[in-house]
Amino acid sequence: MDPRLEYDLLQSRRQFFGGAGLRLGAVALATMAGQSAFQNRSLAAGSSEGSDAKSRMNPPLKGLPHFAPKATSVIYLHMNGGPSQIDMWDYKPGLEEHFDKDLPDSIRQGQRITTMTSGQKRFPVAPSKFKFAQHGECGRWVSELLPHTAGCVDDIALVKSVNTNAINHDPACTFVMTGSEVPGKPSLGSWLAYGLGSESNDLPAFVALTPTWSSTAAAQALFTRMWSSGFLATRYNGVALRSGGDPVLYLPDPPGVSRDDRRAMLDTLGRLNQHRFEQLGDPEIQTRIAQYEMAFRMQTSVPDLTNWSDESPETLAMYGPEVNTPGTFAASALLARRLVERGVRVVQLLHRGWDQHGNIAGDLPRQCSDVDQPCAALLKDLKQRGLLDSTLIVWGGEFGRTVYCQGGLSKENYGRDHHPRCFPMWLAGGGIKGGTTVGETDDFSYNVTERPVHINDFNATILKCMGIDHERFTFPSQGLDQRLTGVEHAAPVEEILA
Repeated sequence: MDPRLEYDLLQSRRQFFGGAGLRLGAVALATMAGQSAFQNRSLAAGSSEGSDAKSRMNPPLKGLPHFAPKATSVIYLHMNGGPSQIDMWDYKPGLEEHFDKDLPDSIRQGQRITTMTSGQKRFPVAPSKFKFAQHGECGRWVSELLPHTAGCVDDIALVKSVNTNAINHDPACTFVMTGSEVPGKPSLGSWLAYGLGSESNDLPAFVALTPTWSSTAAAQALFTRMWSSGFLATRYNGVALRSGGDPVLYLPDPPGVSRDDRRAMLDTLGRLNQHRFEQLGDPEIQTRIAQYEMAFRMQTSVPDLTNWSDESPETLAMYGPEVNTPGTFAASALLARRLVERGVRVVQLLHRGWDQHGNIAGDLPRQCSDVDQPCAALLKDLKQRGLLDSTLIVWGGEFGRTVYCQGGLSKENYGRDHHPRCFPMWLAGGGIKGGTTVGETDDFSYNVTERPVHINDFNATILKCMGIDHERFTFPSQGLDQRLTGVEHAAPVEEILA
């Protein structure tokens, strides 16, 4: 065949299939967008559409929730770096007699360890130097490092037997937030924003906060995938509010631009984007429209959100002395309450500095001091306002720490390496039976001995509190009906559900 004719035929095939693919893709995208195209339609501020705008701006996905939810919002308190369960929640008094003795092979069982301790000649046992006491009607053992949280244990369900697949920070954090070690999946907050929509017309459905920390330990990087929408539309991304200065950069109008001018500009831009969407069917165009509109409304909602003047002195005192310092964990905890109070679906606080490979005696008390009083205040504050029954509080890290010491060991100081086989997480609020404890670990807090709870089981529990059956909550991507809880078997922790 003449090479030029062969080239022309090849190009014709490419053009045909390329055009057909574009047309079919547009139909598929429009079908998938469906309701999203409707709910993202731009709304003029102060228009006659009025009070029902909130319900139409971001309604729940059709068919959700699957059953009556116990909670309508989530505040997720993530302790990034891996808090030491042995020094906070998993009381092991028998370890004293094993001080500086080698961890028995029968306990370690040849399990993998990180490269940070794999070269050690010994794995000496390091008992906790901190005292524990029982608290509440449930009699839960809690470290002296958490005196304020200890006063709330009857509202808290503790799961001591959580375990994960990952042994290093980034994949473990990605796993706990997205249900997969592989980047590119939606975060828990994005799944909930996609499935349940927003109860606020003036603030995003999903907000991420990254407060400051006090530990001198290395702080692990926080990648945006922790609050990313992955393969979902980008409109379900978490909006990260800054810990200092303006919460959102460039939110105010520049000098000389009035609100009427901004409104007129957005209306024109919205019509142009809508016309483009009707041509291509790309749901990301609808995301762009929604983001412009949300930014316009946030110009008035955010300054009110971050103004503490309407908070009583008693409330501020409850959160502790750092509540008036922007960006602290205390200020972020109060901000989280104000966000859910205004209808935000998911608030995520990511507190760094928990990666204590050494100097636990110095660094762990600082970290606990950052979060202990604000966590307790958040529970009490929500309870006083009648919001705890509808707000699910989640606390935990990406894994735990080893019972054996990393580096030098003394009675007064030690370090611990990463440990994914068992670590605690707790929940409180909507749908949770306070005062309950699930799971148990061996005498060395190294292996689960009763009721193992995988991260995917834990996430299934969160979804159930929000009225979602995790097996039915899917999104088609990469040839699979993707789920937050993965494709392997997972089940909610029914023992802690009210």
